[in-house]
Amino acid sequence: MARSRNRVYDPDYPYFITSSVVEGYPLFAIPEATQIVLDALLFLQKKRDTRLYAYVIMENHIHLVVQSNKLPSRMQAFKSWTARAIIDLLIDNGHYFHLHKLRKAKNPSHTDSDHQFWQEGYHPKHIYGDRMMIQKIEYIHQNPVKRGYVDHEEDWRYSSARNYMGLDALIPVTLFEL
Repeated sequence: MARSRNRVYDPDYPYFITSSVVEGYPLFAIPEATQIVLDALLFLQKKRDTRLYAYVIMENHIHLVVQSNKLPSRMQAFKSWTARAIIDLLIDNGHYFHLHKLRKAKNPSHTDSDHQFWQEGYHPKHIYGDRMMIQKIEYIHQNPVKRGYVDHEEDWRYSSARNYMGLDALIPVTLFEL
């Protein structure tokens, strides 16, 4: 069956994206790994003509609402760079248990690396209108609340919820009128 629902067709619209760490390993519990993702998102915005409307980084996955004329290549570069940087971080800090798990989880057909960090794909969902955009942004911001990590969405550091509330945030986003 074709996976047409998971492709980017129209760069003039934003997309809701989910990317997960392979096997659901909670590697974003390591603050330095999360910082690598934040730095990469900031780079995409500043240097790669990408609009980031919302994000959340959970312990083992990320959700984004993002828009770019070259979204597939931007996401491929994002995932490749963050994977390499986080694996280097794990090596440098002696996280051998995590490295062993990432080595075991690697797709055998990938011969260019010893580890696999991200699950394959990024599952883009085309956002067709304002109502859907608002729903996806609210879903992203409520993710840590529903998981029971915080009582209020603005209390989760690794989310754009603070941006939408006019509070100090870790990285900027393009605000969408909610």
